Amino acid sequence: MDVVILSLAEGSGDSCGSGCGGCNAACATPRTPVLACADALREAGAEVDTVLAGSDQEIDAALARFDGPARADGLTWPAADGDVRLVVAVATDGQLRAIVRRLVRRYAPAPSKRPDDLATGRTVPDLPPLAILPLDSGNSVDLAAQLGLPRDPAQVAKAVLAGDVRRLDLLRNDGGSVTLDGALLGGADDNGAAVPWRGRVEVDDAVLSEGEEPILACVIGNGGGYAEFDGIRLLAEGNPADGRVEVAVAVPVVVKQRFKGTRVRVEVRRASGRAVSVLPREGELQFLDDGVAGSTSRKKSWWTEAGAWAVYA
Repeated sequence: MDVVILSLAEGSGDSCGSGCGGCNAACATPRTPVLACADALREAGAEVDTVLAGSDQEIDAALARFDGPARADGLTWPAADGDVRLVVAVATDGQLRAIVRRLVRRYAPAPSKRPDDLATGRTVPDLPPLAILPLDSGNSVDLAAQLGLPRDPAQVAKAVLAGDVRRLDLLRNDGGSVTLDGALLGGADDNGAAVPWRGRVEVDDAVLSEGEEPILACVIGNGGGYAEFDGIRLLAEGNPADGRVEVAVAVPVVVKQRFKGTRVRVEVRRASGRAVSVLPREGELQFLDDGVAGSTSRKKSWWTEAGAWAVYA
């Protein structure tokens, strides 16, 4: 069995999050968990190749190992036999997202070249399964922790060798990226308090906000990482394998009290479906998507690709 352990050099695109500003000599040496996982795999008889990628091109070169045979329609398609297995060593969910995004860009056919063997309701084939090797062993809120996946390098190696696969939903968006866990839309001031914003939020045919009222936060959930905001439960489930995207908005509502003036309560509106769109009404809208910060002033849409990616578990 051949195994590729892929990790990202610091400073490579939005995948890093370290703030180092670029790759340096310290990045060139595989981290201790990578070495430990590789040793455990080799002891079990696997051939191991460790790859430290510092660019999308280097990520793509590693992922080419998972291509299937040439097709008559000319599409690049993932191999179905699983002779080569993938481990991704990541410090953040943003790094994991960066690698899955490159898988999607590699294997998703253009709409004009959609093949007959692509499942209904999908725009991408089943992506090659991967094992997540967390580089931050103490992180209790990352996606690997949410999924209950092994964190110890030897246990990660054991899962890869066993080959048991759990398929999970993927959110694609109209910006060409993907979401594995979820996105939180809405900014905060210098004291960490939510800054209200206005926008139209629509899930399939359900409208959670028309854009006329202030929104404290909007959560788009594939998993459960953003299930709570400022002590408020937003997502009801956060199930990454139910084939649906779960969306919630928190809206302040003024309540008149007899003889006591008024008070403000937070109303949570929820809906789930296959697709969600958010149209900001006023300037730039800040968001966190799998922990990666961004902003938009235009309509942004996400849709569910049920079971599109998978992990060794």
